[in-house]
Amino acid sequence: MQKIITSLLSDLKLEPILMDIGASHAPPRIWNPIAAHSVYVAFDPDLREMHEDRSGRFRRSVIVNEAVIPTAARDEVTFYLTRFPFASTTLEPHAGHTSHWLNGDQFDVERTATVRATTIDSALRRASVKGVDWIKTDSQGTDLRLFNSIAPDVRARVLALDIEPGFIEIYQNEDLFPQVHDDLTRNGFWLARLDIGGFVRMRRQSLQAARSIDPRIDESFIEGAVQTSPAYAGARYLRTLEWLAHSSFGEREYALLWMFAVMDYQLGYALDVVFELEKIHGPSALSRRLRVSTWELLQRAHRRRQARKVMTRVTGALERVARRLVPR
Repeated sequence: MQKIITSLLSDLKLEPILMDIGASHAPPRIWNPIAAHSVYVAFDPDLREMHEDRSGRFRRSVIVNEAVIPTAARDEVTFYLTRFPFASTTLEPHAGHTSHWLNGDQFDVERTATVRATTIDSALRRASVKGVDWIKTDSQGTDLRLFNSIAPDVRARVLALDIEPGFIEIYQNEDLFPQVHDDLTRNGFWLARLDIGGFVRMRRQSLQAARSIDPRIDESFIEGAVQTSPAYAGARYLRTLEWLAHSSFGEREYALLWMFAVMDYQLGYALDVVFELEKIHGPSALSRRLRVSTWELLQRAHRRRQARKVMTRVTGALERVARRLVPR
C-alpha cells in the first residue's frame, strides 16, 4: 500500500492538508503513509507559540499553541486542567455524571487556566493554508461545533473526519454521538469506522465499601472482573460520492478520497470512487491507475484473509487433537 500511495502522491504532486485538534498525543498513525507529502496543522494549547515543526515527518508542520474555539468573540478562554491530562478541555466536566463511573475521578478539575484561543479559520489564515482534506478532532466535547464553525466553503471540501463524541455527558453541554452522527450524515458523510471506548459503571464509594470488607477488591480487581459500558466513540467519516458529484469536485479530490479509503482498508468503497470518477470525469489514465491499484490491493487482502482462515482451521484442529491426547 505504501508504495502505491507514495507513487500516486509524487506523480500527481498532491499535498494533502491534515488538521489535528487536540494534538496531545502523536499524530494519528493512519496518516503515516502520506505524512511526508502532507501539510500538518495541529492545535496544542500547552505549547508556547505557533511555530514551524522541523522534525521532518511531514512536508510542513504548523503547531498552534492555542485552544481552538467555535467563535472569534474571545481571544482567551478558560481551560479546565483535569487529573488525567488528556481529558483537559474548554468545557467544565459534569461532576454529577462522572461520579457514576469508577474512573470518573480522572475528570476531576485540578486547576483552571486562562489560555489564548483562536478559531480554525483564523489559524488557517495565519498558517497560509487555504483548505483541509482530513481533520482529526478530539477536543473533549466540542468536536461537532468546531467542525461546523469552519467557513462553509472550506468545510464543504473536507473529505475525511475523525471525531470522538461521547455517549454520556462527561462535560457540560458537550456534543454527543447521536447529535454528531445525525448532523454529519445529513451533510455528506458516511460512517466508515466506529471504535467504542468504555468505563466501569460503579461508584468509587462502592469500591471503597467493598474493599473495607475484602482488601483484595481494589480497582485493578474490578477492572479485571467487570465489563465496561460504552462511554465514547472514535468515529471515522468519509465523504459520500453524492456529495462529491453535487459539489463538482475535481480529480484531485477523487484521488485523495480513494487514498483515504484505501488507508482505512475500505477497498470496496475505493472501487466505488474509481467508477464514480469515470462516470463524472470520463475514463482517464488516473482512473485506470486507481482501478488497477484497487484490484491489486483487493487481491492481497483476499490472500491474507484466506491465509488467516487456514491458520484458524489448523489451530483449531491441533487444539482438538491436544485435548484428545491429554488425559483427563
